[in-house]
Amino acid sequence: MLETIWFALWGILWAVYFMLDGFDLGAGILTPVLARNDNEKRSVYNSMGPFWDGNEVWLITAGGVTFAAFPTTYAVMFSALYTPLLLLLFALIFRAVALEFRSKEEFAGWRRFWDISLFLGSFLPALLLGVAFANIFQGIPIDAEGIFHGNLLTLLNPYGLLGGVLFVLLFAVHGALWLAIKTEDPVAERAGNMAAILWIAQLAMAVVFLIATWFFTELYNNYLTYPILWVIPIVTVAALIATRAFIAKGAWWKAWATSCLTIVGATLFGVTGLYPNLFPSSLNSAYSLTVFNSASSPLTLKIMLGVALTFVPIVIAYQVWSHYLFRDGLTAEELAQEEAY
Repeated sequence: MLETIWFALWGILWAVYFMLDGFDLGAGILTPVLARNDNEKRSVYNSMGPFWDGNEVWLITAGGVTFAAFPTTYAVMFSALYTPLLLLLFALIFRAVALEFRSKEEFAGWRRFWDISLFLGSFLPALLLGVAFANIFQGIPIDAEGIFHGNLLTLLNPYGLLGGVLFVLLFAVHGALWLAIKTEDPVAERAGNMAAILWIAQLAMAVVFLIATWFFTELYNNYLTYPILWVIPIVTVAALIATRAFIAKGAWWKAWATSCLTIVGATLFGVTGLYPNLFPSSLNSAYSLTVFNSASSPLTLKIMLGVALTFVPIVIAYQVWSHYLFRDGLTAEELAQEEAY
């Protein structure tokens, strides 16, 4: 029972991370397209400024839960996916440094370098996370000892790349909606138009990914066994369609909220189909790491549950407060302040 509870928490934490960090990753991806001068670029940076580091807490928490609740899976995962995870780490580091360092000098070359770092530090994590999770869904070639039989190119298979592109589009739409809310025209107008265009590509890729999932994975088995689970993809599709309806009305906060629900639903769709596996083997199902054969001791899981129930609500309260505090859109006066990015 404790193993299943922690599996659910593991999936929820990843979903929350994708929902929150997704909008600033998406904004970073779109910066070269939407921001055409230095002032417009600064408006994009400042739209992320108060939130990005708090959003990263959820990545640390999700990784920490994997380590503490399912240590065997953590060990094998960071061995099998060592190269993409290292690339992900460096990309996130450069993105963080770009956000803090860009405004320190007015030299054009300096700012151009950090603009490129922001783009790559946003695009690569979105792509790599999608590739990693898609590969987990279809199974990783690991043997009974947890040894990975492959290389980086093994992970860059058609289904893995579909997952990567889907994540990039999910985050790009999410980020465009955030910029439509937080920035002023002309960036806000461009962002709204971009969200409408990218939504079409997002919808097409989601359909392709769902069809490919039927052929490349066993995720649908749980849904066929327990029909009640179909509520997850149904709600996700409804949220995706609602996002487009709100975009058409210019209701940006509502569109962003339904985009949040789309990302959470898409994540939970995969996680729910994965259960009880955490790291399935494509070589032999007997080699798969599950919530039961890779979990920590019951005592550890019980203590951790108490800690999580105590501190996670505090983190949630902090994030709600920060979003409420910085709920208004950016203005030229705010950009002119010394502490602005």
